[in-house]
This record gives sequence, structure tokens and C-alpha cells, in this order.
Amino acid sequence: MARRRKKSKNLSKLRNYCLLLLLLIVLLTGLQVFVFGYVKPPLTISRAHSWINYTFMRGSRPQAGQWVPLAGFSPDLRRAVIASEDQRFLSHHGFDFIELGQALRSLREGGYLRGASTITMQTARTMFLCPARNWGRKLAEAYYTLLLEIIWSKEKIFEFYLNSVDWGPGLIGAEAASIRYFHCRALELNREQAAHLAAVLPGPHLWRPDQPSAAVKRRVERILKEIPKVALVGDRLKN
Repeated sequence: MARRRKKSKNLSKLRNYCLLLLLLIVLLTGLQVFVFGYVKPPLTISRAHSWINYTFMRGSRPQAGQWVPLAGFSPDLRRAVIASEDQRFLSHHGFDFIELGQALRSLREGGYLRGASTITMQTARTMFLCPARNWGRKLAEAYYTLLLEIIWSKEKIFEFYLNSVDWGPGLIGAEAASIRYFHCRALELNREQAAHLAAVLPGPHLWRPDQPSAAVKRRVERILKEIPKVALVGDRLKN
């Protein structure tokens, strides 16, 4: 009897320790996301990985443009990225279950597994997580996605996305990509240039916006057709 009570007491202590640890993790990660929303991080996980990769592995340094406020990106770029990556960005809460369902249906019908990551999910990945591919990273990505949707506005999420997304070998953010590929600031991009930049986002290390392959050209055509449908979304995300 005494042994059973002692075992029950130990289990109760273990449960309390686990709950305390879980609460501590939630508080610390919540504070991390809150602080990053007001203090622009000098080095994100994606920038750190790119810097290490290109400095030590390739003998060159990555190019990261200066941090640009959301209003510093051209309206055409905002519309093109929404059209390309996440047309329901304003209406979902981090997870696009419609797109996920379509991706699973395509897989069941013998097609390829389409990406169903939202802009919020991609922001969580580039801002806070290492570029690994495992279930632990997926769970952490989902957790940070929820935190971002709870703590940040859609405008802030989109701003961080455009400043932190991988846009090609050694390129972090739209400002650096605009300067490298089109020799202009992100604010100065026209609709064609913006569509080409958005078209390579699914494969920035395979495609180039300034030397578009047939696949990129097809994506550009689709994005240009979709832009009018998402114009109001892109225009709302400008502050």
C-alpha cells in the first residue's frame, strides 16, 4: 500500500514537472515572438544558415538587403507574392485547409504532392527554425504558426516574410533579390518583374527570375492572371 502511494506521488510530481516545463516553453516562445515583432532581429535562423553555408562552404558571403517596411515593397510585388504563394492569406488563421485538401486529393489521384504551406508557416520556418526535414520540425512549425497568428498582425507577418524568405543562392529577402536580379529597389519593381520574382519562390535555388525557364514562364503567366483577383488583398497589406 505504501509503495503504491509512493508511486502515485512520484507520478504526480512528474506530471507537475512536465506541466511546468510546458508552461515555461509556452511563455518563453511567446515572449520571443512578441519581442521579434517590435525589435527587428539582426540575424534570423534563415540568415544564419545562409551565412554559414556560403561563408564556410562556398567561400562567399550571402547578400541580405536592408530591412524594408511593408510599404517599402511595390504593390505589384505584394500582389504577385499573394497570388503565387497564399491567396487566402487574409482569410485563414495560419493553415489553409482548402489548399491542403486539394494537395492530398492530387496525391491520391496519382499526381505529385503539392506544397500547402501558407505565408505564415513559411515565416515561422525562416524566422525561428533550422532548415531540417523531420516531424519534430513540422510540429514546431505548426506551433510557431499559431503563435504568429495570435500575436502578430497579418501585415507584420507579411513584412517579415518578404524580408526573410530565401530568394536564391545567397539571397535573403525581396530587397536583396530585386537588387541582384533587376538592379532596382523592391519598391521600384514593375508587375512583370514582380511576377518573375514570385514565380521562383517554390524553387529559388533551381530557377532564376532573370533567366526564366519554361516552367517559370508558365508560372509567371498564371500569376499575372491571378493578380487582379488578389489586388484588394495585396493593397490592404501595405502599412
